[in-house]
Amino acid sequence: MSENKSFLRLLLGFLLSATGVHASCPIELSPPSVVVKYGDPVSVNCRTSASQIEGMGWEATHEGISLVKANNLTWTVNVTAWATTASCYINLLDGPEDQCSVRLKLVVYTFPETINISSSSYDGVMKEMEEYKFTCNIDNIAPVQDLRVVWYKGDTVHYTDTFNNTSKEPVNQPSVLSFIPKREDNGVTFRCEAHLDLGPEGPHLSVSSQEYNITVHFGPDVNCSDPEILEGETLEKHCLVTGNPYPAVRWLKDGQHVNSSTPLRRGDAGLYTVKDEASSFIHKLRVFVLYGPELMCPSSFHALEYAPHNLTCTVEGYPQPDIIWYKDSEEVELPENITRSDAGQYLITASNNLTSVSLTVEINVLYPPSQIVELEDSEVYVGSTMWLKCSSMGNPRPTYIWNYYRTSNVVEENEDGVSLLVINNANAYNMGSYTCHASNDKGNVSKTARVTVKGAKQECPIEITPDRMVIEYQSRGQNATCKAASTDSSNVDGEIHWTVQGVKTDSTSWFADTHKDWDPEPFCYGTFKGIGKCGKRLNFTLYKTPDSVSIHHVENSSSVLEKSEFKLRCDITNVAPAQTLTVLWYRGDEIFETSIQGSMQVTGCLSGNNSDCDISMIRSPLNVSSIITVTLNRTHNGKTFRCVARLDLELDGQQSPPNKTSDPLNITVNYKPTINTTMLPKTIPVFRGYPEDLVCEADGHPPPKIQWLYSLEKKPDKSENKLTVFEAGIYNCSATNDVDTVFYEVEVILKEDYLPLIAGFVAVTVVVISIIFLFIYSIYYKNTRMRRYSLKNPKLSTHNGNVAHNGWDMQFPMTKLS
Repeated sequence: MSENKSFLRLLLGFLLSATGVHASCPIELSPPSVVVKYGDPVSVNCRTSASQIEGMGWEATHEGISLVKANNLTWTVNVTAWATTASCYINLLDGPEDQCSVRLKLVVYTFPETINISSSSYDGVMKEMEEYKFTCNIDNIAPVQDLRVVWYKGDTVHYTDTFNNTSKEPVNQPSVLSFIPKREDNGVTFRCEAHLDLGPEGPHLSVSSQEYNITVHFGPDVNCSDPEILEGETLEKHCLVTGNPYPAVRWLKDGQHVNSSTPLRRGDAGLYTVKDEASSFIHKLRVFVLYGPELMCPSSFHALEYAPHNLTCTVEGYPQPDIIWYKDSEEVELPENITRSDAGQYLITASNNLTSVSLTVEINVLYPPSQIVELEDSEVYVGSTMWLKCSSMGNPRPTYIWNYYRTSNVVEENEDGVSLLVINNANAYNMGSYTCHASNDKGNVSKTARVTVKGAKQECPIEITPDRMVIEYQSRGQNATCKAASTDSSNVDGEIHWTVQGVKTDSTSWFADTHKDWDPEPFCYGTFKGIGKCGKRLNFTLYKTPDSVSIHHVENSSSVLEKSEFKLRCDITNVAPAQTLTVLWYRGDEIFETSIQGSMQVTGCLSGNNSDCDISMIRSPLNVSSIITVTLNRTHNGKTFRCVARLDLELDGQQSPPNKTSDPLNITVNYKPTINTTMLPKTIPVFRGYPEDLVCEADGHPPPKIQWLYSLEKKPDKSENKLTVFEAGIYNCSATNDVDTVFYEVEVILKEDYLPLIAGFVAVTVVVISIIFLFIYSIYYKNTRMRRYSLKNPKLSTHNGNVAHNGWDMQFPMTKLS
């Protein structure tokens, strides 16, 4: 009965422990849990703090201990059973329960010393992307639920396997890993590790299998699809052919074998085939070769304005480069028809995603010269400086050619596309037209301006030698030549020749005939640039001195009246040329008149000429006369007159032809008398007792006769033209000649002679004035010079004891009285 009771208590203790009721059971196990390897001993002490107990004991599947009176009881056993259990219990004397117990947590384990790994493949060779299984074989392990299998691929944890088997007994537990290999897994190693983790009280046990090396077979594979490969790189680098075992492939292009390790050139782009003979592998791909832009343009381009241009720039590159044109840093588009505004330097840039290149193109737009500007008719003063400007726009830059009469004072200057013609110290040869021609390969233009030199007369640039020819009639003839004045033959635009009397000759030489060439009109003509056709006349004179020169009074009188006009005529016969004739009129040795061509008249021409022929036109011998009107005075009486014919031929360094002089002509000038009034005043005083001579003189021609007229009561003394008068009255002097009679009246006034009285009065006045002066002077001298002195009590001078007087030392002692 007691045994049954004990059993019931033990059963109740287990139930309470299982439901947690034991937590209030005052039992303490040491250690509370035990992990023990199968077959190893274990010892656990059970102790209670309760005092009111009947006893304690161990309830175990092996080696249990019955109830004993104790509060401390140890259980010791060698664990040889996998299902071993043990609980310590106490029997209480009082309390709600009769017995309580605590179960010992007991884990019995076993762990293999080695494990191994195996796979479903043969010799570790696997095909890519096929599933394979690895098995980690773990034998004789318990408890399985604490087992953890870790799979490693290389050094990396690949998979962890756990188990739910609650069996306490040892089992052979495999761990299976499913694996689909990739080419990257070729050559990797697999291993498995078995870990038994028995909690804090037990050991941590682990064991690793051997490494399992796998080989993954794959391919062949071409690791590119329509690749873009930089020029210079290889197919081998960018299109790697992979496979295991390594495939022996061939690269084909257009059916021809190519070496994949050879650097690609741009021409290698195209369709390629990769073949593996062993596996019948064929792969086709299109290869693109990348390279930077290559731009080709002419460095310079010439285009005709307004015409379509054919400027072509070629560019190569892959990807296809973009081309951009720049001018003056701005993006532009080149028009189809280029104008001059499009000329200049362009920057052309070609770029793709690899690089960019650029180059410059100089576009030169060709166009003909524009109309000439700034060239206008001009005027310049002689001796001044001026310039003509010729400017035209064209490409190529126009060249300028001036057409004008070239002289040494004209200088051409070309600068910056402009041509200047500078005329220094302008003269007559600079007059004329100036034509500027501007030309280039595309055309030409011209413009003409005329230059006028003020103060200068247009001259024909012909030089005649001699420039002046003066030849005497019937003398030896001379030769004249003409040529261009300039040594620059380009100035001459035609032949130079003589024209005599309007008839052209083919010679530049002319010979003068002194017997007949009175008026040959020798002209030398030429045509010159800038001037045109012009001529210069030879200054030619064939002269003849007069046969005779005579002078006479037109009215054939030898005397004239003063201040009346009369005419003298000078006749010159057979003289040439009359235009150069000058008549000099002499009065005595003095030239008083000169007659030239305009004052002469023709009195006779050569045979065939009219008597009224024009003296200014006819150069052959003429008979001419010169008449002058003269008004003479008395000073000219008795003078001789003559006329001299002189030919003014303007000879330089040559002896002038001799003058021809007329015989002298004597002229008498009659004039009325003129009384000399300077010696005979109108009024003459006569003092009584003193007679006065009246002298009447007169000038006139013929010489005048002098007479005195007076009253018969008067009795003057008369002697020729002198009259001595004593008394007052009117006396008339008359002078008479063949021309006239003149009178002059003189009034004589009688006066008394008061001279003695005046002289006496003056003498008395002088005496009186002298006396007054002497009196005044004596008073002055007495008061200012002498003063008044006394010899009593004299005061001596300081230096000699004498009395001083007006600064002078007096030798006598005296005293000043006042």
